[in-house]
Amino acid sequence: MDLSRFIATRIAFNKSSSFSKFIINIALCATAISVAVMILATGLVNGFQQVIQDKIFSFWGHIHINQYQPNAGPLTQEKSFELSPELVKKVRQLPQVSFIAPYATKSAIIKSDKEIDGVLFKGVDKNYDWPKLQQFMVAGNLLQFNDSTYSQGVLISSSMAKELQVGVNDKIIIYFIQGGSQSPRARKLTVTGIYKTAIEEYDKTYVIGDIDLIRKLNDWTRTEIGGYEVTLKDYHQMEPVARYIDEHVLTDELFTRTIQEIYPNIFDWLQLQNKNEIIIIVIMTIVAIINMITAILILILERTNMVGILKSLGMRNWKIQRIFVFQAAYIIIMGILIGDAVGLGLAWLQQTFGFFKLPEDSYYMSVAAISLHWEEVVLINAGTLLICVTVLLLPSLIIRKITPVKAIQFK
Repeated sequence: MDLSRFIATRIAFNKSSSFSKFIINIALCATAISVAVMILATGLVNGFQQVIQDKIFSFWGHIHINQYQPNAGPLTQEKSFELSPELVKKVRQLPQVSFIAPYATKSAIIKSDKEIDGVLFKGVDKNYDWPKLQQFMVAGNLLQFNDSTYSQGVLISSSMAKELQVGVNDKIIIYFIQGGSQSPRARKLTVTGIYKTAIEEYDKTYVIGDIDLIRKLNDWTRTEIGGYEVTLKDYHQMEPVARYIDEHVLTDELFTRTIQEIYPNIFDWLQLQNKNEIIIIVIMTIVAIINMITAILILILERTNMVGILKSLGMRNWKIQRIFVFQAAYIIIMGILIGDAVGLGLAWLQQTFGFFKLPEDSYYMSVAAISLHWEEVVLINAGTLLICVTVLLLPSLIIRKITPVKAIQFK
């Protein structure tokens, strides 16, 4: 009896009409395209978020340690406090921390021979994490420090250099805003380097120079700073590490702020990309499901005669349903494999050659970045297979309504 059932099933499935083959090919292509699009969408969102976050963290670190100021914003000048080697040692000993450096900021107006612009002067010292800043340099060199006085050089962004119409080694005048009714203090400095992050919030705001210049202008001692910039090994640890430093390392007058708290609009925008990714995945899954439902219904209707023969031979409804579901699962698996090949292949080509360009002013990057996580690719494959096969159980229920006598007569 089992041999008869097997022979009948094989013969029926091998005799497919051109129309059913066309429908099956359409379902196969739809599944492959859906999987490829989901892989590319996930890779593009991951790559986009990674590039933007790397730029943000490389320029400003992950956590800032400052003296407490209520309602402090991104451009708020810090209150000074004394350098603490003990504090630095404790923070560096944390396993999640990779770097810590002092800094200070001061509001200023930058002037060239032709233009004028408002900026925030970020002062750092020679122990700053210069290799991370180096990746953003497009012209000139980093700052040169000496122990006798402050550095006469500054780093400005490419957009600022274009607006001010200055280049490397050109002189600029910076007017530093003093508190109270004091007049601004002017300093003539040299543009030693030009950087570009492509993030407007940074490039149009920050000038990088020597922290000793801020100390001199603010009448600080050589041991006073505006804050510490802490860089972590894993940005996902920002919140717990900041909380631990607050509770176990800092004194009462100091507090921590994560870069996500300082620039919440940028991170909210990045989180919005996750919603776009989910929408794309849902749409592509629905497309694959609709095409597979169509395919399995065509298979069932075309093989109504086979269903009647199998029922007359004693096969139960569930076993017949399983035949069609397995056949559909085979189509889905083939589509997934083809989709993986196409999606991963296109991702590799983009990573290697960077064919797809982006307007940097809008997307903060000139080339579409892709970052693939293998666990997400496996999840896409497994989820597509599981969801499609589960949904296909519903149209296969039509088999239960087919009676052997009418089915055998059906042509």
